[in-house]
Amino acid sequence: MSRHGDISSSADTVGVCVFQYPMPRLHTNEEVIENAKKICEIVKGTKIGLPGMDLIVFPEYSTMGIMYDRQEMFDTACAIPGPLTDMFGEACKEAGVWGVFSLTGEQHEEHPKKNPYNTLVLINDKGEIVQKYRKLLPWTPIEGWTPGNLGTIVTEGPKGMKVSMIICDDGNYPEIWRDCAMKGAELIIRPQGYMYPAKDQQVQVSKTMAWCNQVYVAVANAAGFDGVYTYFGHSAIIGSDGRTLGECGTESNGIQYA
Repeated sequence: MSRHGDISSSADTVGVCVFQYPMPRLHTNEEVIENAKKICEIVKGTKIGLPGMDLIVFPEYSTMGIMYDRQEMFDTACAIPGPLTDMFGEACKEAGVWGVFSLTGEQHEEHPKKNPYNTLVLINDKGEIVQKYRKLLPWTPIEGWTPGNLGTIVTEGPKGMKVSMIICDDGNYPEIWRDCAMKGAELIIRPQGYMYPAKDQQVQVSKTMAWCNQVYVAVANAAGFDGVYTYFGHSAIIGSDGRTLGECGTESNGIQYA
């Protein structure tokens, strides 16, 4: 039975939460691990508050922040699978939920000769990585990532829902959304670390792409100030008709759930 403020879990409904994490400013692997521990506790705590939640999505850069220093970017780049994904997997398994987590960056196959990737992982409720997506279009010149080489992917997500992931600037190109939809995606997840002055445009993009492609959209954006940029939040869940099912404001640690 559902209760006020929650959505009951059933065989044909998927409860999705977008978590508006404040953009961290980190410099070392030790700081990254401590931040990842906080995210794991959020996964477990949010499930207590929202028992019907099947999937939780965190913003781009939420685990590691933006490494503006090139050496720090290489020093903190991680392997997938590795200690960070092991932590997230354990949290998902313990809570009994699926999760989308940002890893910026993932070590290149020729690490450290080539720049890392900007990567998302989708982890199931058994703690297994079931999809890995690498950002296709890094936001240059600020982002130094190697462009993704895996293309768009569709995976069977919670309760059989077909799920694709894209990252931030990828979502400014309609072709990428359409590629996901044409491959059968029912839900397109877009973690982002978007800053002002692009708030109005980005809120509109996700609504328009949901409508044009007849897909659900889950956007998890960062909030706060990392010493360089101010992130506008407005994480949201959009229906396949382009209507907003839930949208955060600018608050840090905001939650929307539908």
